[in-house]
Amino acid sequence: MKLTLKIWRQKNTNSHGKFENYQITADTHMSFLEMLDVLNQDLIEQGKDPVAFEHDCREGICGACGVVIDGRPHGVLKGTTTCQLHMRFFKDGDTITIEPWRASAFPVIKDLVVDRSAFDRIIQAGGYVSVNTGQAQDGNAIPIERDTAAKAFDAAACIGCGACVAACPNASAMLFVSAKVSHLFHLPQGKVEDESRVMSMVTQMDKEGFGNCSNVYACEAECPKEISVENIALMNRRFIKSSLTSNK
Repeated sequence: MKLTLKIWRQKNTNSHGKFENYQITADTHMSFLEMLDVLNQDLIEQGKDPVAFEHDCREGICGACGVVIDGRPHGVLKGTTTCQLHMRFFKDGDTITIEPWRASAFPVIKDLVVDRSAFDRIIQAGGYVSVNTGQAQDGNAIPIERDTAAKAFDAAACIGCGACVAACPNASAMLFVSAKVSHLFHLPQGKVEDESRVMSMVTQMDKEGFGNCSNVYACEAECPKEISVENIALMNRRFIKSSLTSNK
């Protein structure tokens, strides 16, 4: 299949970027990233600068591969990361627009690669437990009600890719932050720092320059792990309670 790729090219954070068009022949059995590999091989053979893009596991686990494809983070398939998107979902002759996450808190490093260290700083602010657990315990050693464990597991499925930020018109990170807050809130090990956690993480989120949630729900729609916006409601309740009861 013959495709036209309209790709955002930007040398570094401080330079101005622009879209450039490339012609490529791809196999329908290729993944999206394998198609970009083929493009880069062609560019290298032509003595041109290859397109910079992030990837790691290529198994839909790490979230490093995120780009906006035809206006949608990770592409058109629901619950799918970019690396798990395959070329059979495109048609011969298609023009595909590929660009990086668009958010001031995610500055472009080069081409399709953005700096997502803001997420790391949010986690460092409170996304952990300081309980001394010692040696790893058996999974059944601490009884947890089934529905509660399921909610914690669903929230923990967040891979921190940033698709929620890219999808939100306000570039809000509240789905990501709320998933981390909800995950630890539902587990007994996370109860000790419950109040300080939500205050610290929300404060750091605001410092990083992410916008606020305005209930557009695009974050849930584009999340490759289909994290529910119910976590945002839980985080808001925890934040209000912590604001009223915290001694800080």
